[in-house]
Amino acid sequence: MNSLNDPAVAACVARLHAGAKGDRDRHAKLSASERADESLTRLGSLYMAVSRDEARLLYLLARGSGAKYLVEFGASFGVSTTYLAAAARDNGGRLVTTEAHPDKCAATRTVLDEAGLGEVATLLEGDALETLADAGPGIGFVFLDGWKSMYLPMLELLQPKLLDGALLVADNIDHPGAGPYADHVRTSNEFVSYCLGKIEISCFSTSG
Repeated sequence: MNSLNDPAVAACVARLHAGAKGDRDRHAKLSASERADESLTRLGSLYMAVSRDEARLLYLLARGSGAKYLVEFGASFGVSTTYLAAAARDNGGRLVTTEAHPDKCAATRTVLDEAGLGEVATLLEGDALETLADAGPGIGFVFLDGWKSMYLPMLELLQPKLLDGALLVADNIDHPGAGPYADHVRTSNEFVSYCLGKIEISCFSTSG
């Protein structure tokens, strides 16, 4: 089964990628101070989305992992979320995703419903360190694409709930804010990590 071939999913994916193409123009309209402020950029009108190729890679990694419990940090307008929800459905599992901006949450919920993926995806609105604090154990796949400075705190929150062999994928790993996370997964005996372009792919092992 490949949910990306589902007409409803494919239509939503096409619309999302088309919308994300306007990010460059929207970013150009921001003032210099707004562009320098990560929170305004992340919580504004920008998609800040993965590319189509990156999204397909994300689906393949999640699908190939066989994970039945997937977690995403930073849904934005739902590009990566839709791909991950498709993988969750194909794996017979579920996705829990997070987003802080109310308008983006509303847009993502609409996308998931229109794609027919609402039954396998739960969107938690608010600070992810709070909304995911009660996440249950058994997480097999994690995608990090929220505020880069929060990558390591998110890992510290979720690590006790990871399955042995869980995959973690972190986008924009070249961002300075992601540095502490990158250093940790590359040097810890609990992770095997590989950088592919701007994406860090890590495998967690309880055996070290």
